[in-house]
Amino acid sequence: MTTVYRNTRTGPLPDTFRTSREPIAFHEKLPLYAPTPLVDTPSVAERLGLGRVLVKDESQRFGMPSFKLLGASWATYRGLVEVLGGEPAPWSEITELREACAQLRPFALAAATDGNHGRAVARMAKLLNFEARIFVPTGTTAARIEAIESEGATCTIVNGDYDATVARSAEEVSKRCLVIDDTSWPNYEMVPRAVAEGYGTILYEIAEQMQEAPDVVFVPLGVGALGAAATDYFKRNSRATLVGVEPETCACVLAS
Repeated sequence: MTTVYRNTRTGPLPDTFRTSREPIAFHEKLPLYAPTPLVDTPSVAERLGLGRVLVKDESQRFGMPSFKLLGASWATYRGLVEVLGGEPAPWSEITELREACAQLRPFALAAATDGNHGRAVARMAKLLNFEARIFVPTGTTAARIEAIESEGATCTIVNGDYDATVARSAEEVSKRCLVIDDTSWPNYEMVPRAVAEGYGTILYEIAEQMQEAPDVVFVPLGVGALGAAATDYFKRNSRATLVGVEPETCACVLAS
């Protein structure tokens, strides 16, 4: 059963967050970057009585089964800029950025995850020759753990739920470890904000792929980062109606 809630408490967009083209310029320098397909589904449109239904296919982003590396990579880069005390020397490919970060080693990236975000952080650590420490909650499937470990990460199962896993990952913060979580807590907002900014690449790609602005945009919500990016982009650049989607069994945004 589908339940639709109308948000009557909308207000002006905050000045503390804004999507931009800066992340896409960064992503274009990463190995295997290519815009993902925007798939036209005429049979779905016909069944629903709509003019067009387009689906952004993120199942092969950077050769991974999700879009999460967009956020993890940009958040890692912004975190490294702070650690380094400024932007690294101009670079055009990942080997040059890796060399610019050599002074930090030994260095690690850490994250809490229930799957794809942690794998993305592990991939970024591998690209930079950093250690990856990924924490997952009890009950995480063996397949997800194996996928994370396939990126060279150390995967630790935390005795608890996702919130307990986030708390455990936060303990890794040090001069030699940058925590890349996609959810915030007091005094930890820069990284999750950068994760959401990184997802803006999806939206700029859509703008270039579409011949006209959409009337309605459906966005899966999850932890909220993609929803935040989509809200900011489409509210600033179009008159589209935004619809957030989440399963009834895990309606985190609704509960929040």
